[in-house]
Amino acid sequence: MDTVKGSQFTIKEATIQETQQAFTENKLTSKQLVNFYLNQIQELNPLLHSVLEVNPDALDQAEKADQERERNQGRRFLGDLHGIPVLLKDNIATKDKLSTTGGSHALLGSEVARDAHVVKRLRNAGAVILGKASLSEWSHFRSDGIPSGWCARGGQAVVSFFPFPFIFLVLHFMFPL
Repeated sequence: MDTVKGSQFTIKEATIQETQQAFTENKLTSKQLVNFYLNQIQELNPLLHSVLEVNPDALDQAEKADQERERNQGRRFLGDLHGIPVLLKDNIATKDKLSTTGGSHALLGSEVARDAHVVKRLRNAGAVILGKASLSEWSHFRSDGIPSGWCARGGQAVVSFFPFPFIFLVLHFMFPL
């Protein structure tokens, strides 16, 4: 599914505002959007190595956003990021089923104390945490001799941007929400 219910709207080229409009007009649900991206990740990631893991709770988060939108019935603006899937770099802590490893096998299975502040803000804004994106292992502090984009967990990333405009909200630094 790339186009939505026969309209000119195409997911791959849509802005967040256009996606929110499609949500408002019941042309698209967050769950459909997350499914679309999960399928794209499954199809493209074996070649690109850009996503280290997907959140097993992403579809549940999307369904919750859809239910909130349905209950709200347009009474108030839920926010630009409500129901929008985002990928986080693997060095941004999430207190959920996702690993936070900095791209290293050494931290697999470790547990973080809490969500990073930016993750807390994303969740409060209703964003769907889709998964963790690759990064140079230890944010490229391991060695000068390792190629940029290489990480033990995912191998060499070919590109760091999927052909989707907003899925790759990769967060290096705090940004105002």
